[in-house]
Amino acid sequence: MRPCHCLGKLFFVAGFVLCVFMLISWQTPNSDKLPLQLNSVYERLLRAEQHGEVISQELLKVLGHLQNRSSALSNLSISNSSAILEERVLRRLLPSQPNALIYLPHLKEYEDSLKPIVHLGQRRTGVSLVLGLPTVQRLKQSYLVNTLQSLLYDLSTAERKDIVIVVFVAETNATFVNAVVQSVQTNFPDAVSSGMIEVISPSPHFYPDFSHLKETFGDPKERVRWRTKQNLDYSFLMLYAQLKGTYYLQLEDDIVAKQGFFESMKKYIEQVISEEWLFLEFSQLGFIGKLFRSSDLPMIVEFILMFHKDKPIDWLLDHILWVKVCNPERDSKHCNNEKARLKRTYKPSLFQHVGLHSSLPGKIQNLKDKNFGNQVLFKGHNNNPSAEISTSLETYQSHSLERAYYGQDFFWGLTPKSGDYILITFTKPQAVKGYLFRSGNIETNGDRFYNTTVEVLPANNSVKKKVARRELSCCKPLSDGFVEIGSFKNGVAEGEVDGALEELSAMRLLVHSDSDVWVLLSEVNHIHIIYI
Repeated sequence: MRPCHCLGKLFFVAGFVLCVFMLISWQTPNSDKLPLQLNSVYERLLRAEQHGEVISQELLKVLGHLQNRSSALSNLSISNSSAILEERVLRRLLPSQPNALIYLPHLKEYEDSLKPIVHLGQRRTGVSLVLGLPTVQRLKQSYLVNTLQSLLYDLSTAERKDIVIVVFVAETNATFVNAVVQSVQTNFPDAVSSGMIEVISPSPHFYPDFSHLKETFGDPKERVRWRTKQNLDYSFLMLYAQLKGTYYLQLEDDIVAKQGFFESMKKYIEQVISEEWLFLEFSQLGFIGKLFRSSDLPMIVEFILMFHKDKPIDWLLDHILWVKVCNPERDSKHCNNEKARLKRTYKPSLFQHVGLHSSLPGKIQNLKDKNFGNQVLFKGHNNNPSAEISTSLETYQSHSLERAYYGQDFFWGLTPKSGDYILITFTKPQAVKGYLFRSGNIETNGDRFYNTTVEVLPANNSVKKKVARRELSCCKPLSDGFVEIGSFKNGVAEGEVDGALEELSAMRLLVHSDSDVWVLLSEVNHIHIIYI
């Protein structure tokens, strides 16, 4: 309940008491019953005052929750308990469906039509960043899997726990929806089971009848329908995402992300977190890469729904800025300067549009963000210990394994077969604490290691004997003295090396099945220490 409502009630009660008092005095100035009547009115006034005090206390509690939320914005990571508290407060204060029924009256017939159907996911909340990806059926080509691979490519373990990617299948065709669900489940099982990726779709009753839309701006009816539905898709996705995290990032299903995008965004948010802005722009194309505070989403959705039939989404977003800061009595230069305060643009852009075929049938989109620049195709580490490097894989051009090991390039090898290997023999034994091997890169993400294990060779013979006798629970012994300690999952092998293995003479990557693609090794990193 808002403060003005509470004050209004108190004024109403006080006015009512005064009117009753005057009425009684005017009608029965000498009545013996007057003291009893006044006493009754006085008791009612006391009860109203007590009720007003209760309401006041509730308002103070709510204000306290809001102040806590404001301070929490400076922290990009929110605990689960805080997230639950924040969700309860927001559900109380901010309508999860901001007047949607006013702008979509057909939904009144279907009570739950704004609730999504959740097909995959663990309903993760309390994260720093929620990424929204609407996807629709395209006649020519789907880019969704490649887009998700790009977003997940180099996220750290900590980042994977602090993010939710919501794939919104903006269709009511059950066959297509199920196909997308199956594709995501098959390609990203770990991300789905951990709650990092969710797949949702709308109720069959969500979309209105698009056949009576007014044609505007010279656009044909099909394009007007396309952009109107797109506005509704964005609104639906924002409504679902608003309570899941601190910030919401709008993306599309046909983009690639720049390596390290999460870290870059996080640092930039920290720089401007205390300043006034409505959204941060991490790509200058359309509605791609726009980041909002989740607390602003109800207002933004309300505005979009109000004009969803009239203009495209990027125009509406600009109009929100105009309404907020532009003075009709000032010139356009002043307006643009004021809007620039609420729209911060980060350069270089972190997301690039790659889809050639639009979701609008027949439309070709050659849209490229000129500020995206070149991708980083490998991550070099020049502190790897001295070693002799060998491989059975045939090297493509100058992308040698040795250059990759010393952080100068990525390794690119022709199609691996079962039994192929990469061998790193240290010049002198190393106490290796952990390892990281990343295959594929942001442009050639499919060229990964599949069914490949990470193996090490202990330098100490007594350790080898312990492993052979299976006295060390950490590792699986192999016939040639090597010990299996890990494997590639989703193109990455990462883990710790048990200290019981002591110093190592060598590390090996061993391929166990034939591959249909080449293999690219974009990061080789050893974290080594000397055990005392």
